[in-house]
Amino acid sequence: MSNCKNNNKIFSIEEVYNCPVCYHGEISAITLMDAFSCNFCHHIFSADMEKQSLKIADSSSPLSWKWNGKKWKADHPQAEWNWMIQLLAVGFVLLPTMLIGLSAYFFTPIPGTPLCWLPIFWTVLTFLSHLVIIINIVVDYYQFPVKLYLKALGRNLWFWISLQNYST
Repeated sequence: MSNCKNNNKIFSIEEVYNCPVCYHGEISAITLMDAFSCNFCHHIFSADMEKQSLKIADSSSPLSWKWNGKKWKADHPQAEWNWMIQLLAVGFVLLPTMLIGLSAYFFTPIPGTPLCWLPIFWTVLTFLSHLVIIINIVVDYYQFPVKLYLKALGRNLWFWISLQNYST
């Protein structure tokens, strides 16, 4: 899959690198430009050779990566996910869920009423929505473009399905 020969080298236009977005394709320089493109997800990247960095150019997300000689590292501020942030994230998910769950437990609806299922549903919905918020924050911090990744996989799958239909 990967014919990249770029271990422990500086970032240059002449080389081929693994794509930092989809992790499947390879990026190579576009002729007569300081830009790269991926052969799998078809994203365009602007390159900064002095900073050894790459920034996605065809997306509204300000995603950027730095080349460390072997692979791409997300270029974001050096904030750490210490125990305090982890505790706040767990509290953000569990505290509202427990408040709604305890109120549903202490003030139970009358069995057989039309909306007796609502307190349990509301508790589960509170848990899931707060969990999705925390997951979204973690994904944004590590700059993993889930939507772009799924879009590239879908496009590649559609290509292979159409190829199979064409050959039969």
